[in-house]
Amino acid sequence: MEAKNVSAKRRAYTGLMKCLMWFSAGLTCLLVLFLIGYVLCKGLPNITWELLSTSPSYLADSIGILPDLLNTLYIVIATILIVVPLGVGAAIYLTEYASNKRVVSAIEYAAETLSGIPSIIYGLVGMLFFCRFCKMGTSLMAGALTLVIMNLPTVMRTTQESLKTVPQSYREGAFGLGAGKWRVIRTVVLPGCTDGVITGCILAVGRILGESAALLFTAGLAHTLHGFFSGLGSSGATLTVALYVYAKERGEFEVAFAIAAILMLLTLIINLSADLVARYFRRKKEL
Repeated sequence: MEAKNVSAKRRAYTGLMKCLMWFSAGLTCLLVLFLIGYVLCKGLPNITWELLSTSPSYLADSIGILPDLLNTLYIVIATILIVVPLGVGAAIYLTEYASNKRVVSAIEYAAETLSGIPSIIYGLVGMLFFCRFCKMGTSLMAGALTLVIMNLPTVMRTTQESLKTVPQSYREGAFGLGAGKWRVIRTVVLPGCTDGVITGCILAVGRILGESAALLFTAGLAHTLHGFFSGLGSSGATLTVALYVYAKERGEFEVAFAIAAILMLLTLIINLSADLVARYFRRKKEL
């Protein structure tokens, strides 16, 4: 009799936990769908070709986000070109070359600490160091270098974990054929962890697109159209900064929702791309 009571209580407890888990999962999905649907419903009707292809003109009282789109593209390219070699190189050193476990632990701890620092602190440090100490001024390049520091742990850790998935037998087989250390890494290890490097880059791009606090201090608020190299040395607002300006400073909520919808679509595309890349390389490895 007592065993039956215990079994009934266990079944009731298990059922209750399952209901709570389903409720939590459903509530999370509903919140995500509501947020995406609300932003897209409010923003998509306000996206026009004129908005996307023109610069803002205060004399003609017209609004365009073309400079903001280009500034976002410039800062993404500049950040990725710097952070990928640094992150991948650091991951290769930690996984393949470093023999002192204390040094490896210290670097990994520093990377984890960097990933948890609020972005506003990165912006303050970037403004004091890159803008003032390095005399770059408020510019996209200063913002890109600040974002390099922010995204370095992401690229490094994803690459490092991907390097660890390459079987040790591949390295031993290459060494047995007489290949040197760097040749083994270049021809055997790196091709086997391409998915991790690409996934880290895609995640870094997503974080760059969504960053605003650090760029408010370093990149500036200008809506001026520039070329790539001249733009890196000039002040410029990215899409997230422009969203803040139009919503908070100017009260143009239609434009703000249009920018929010563009950012939401870009985020969805980036997440989908990361998932597709991971699946592609997973199937390639299985074959």
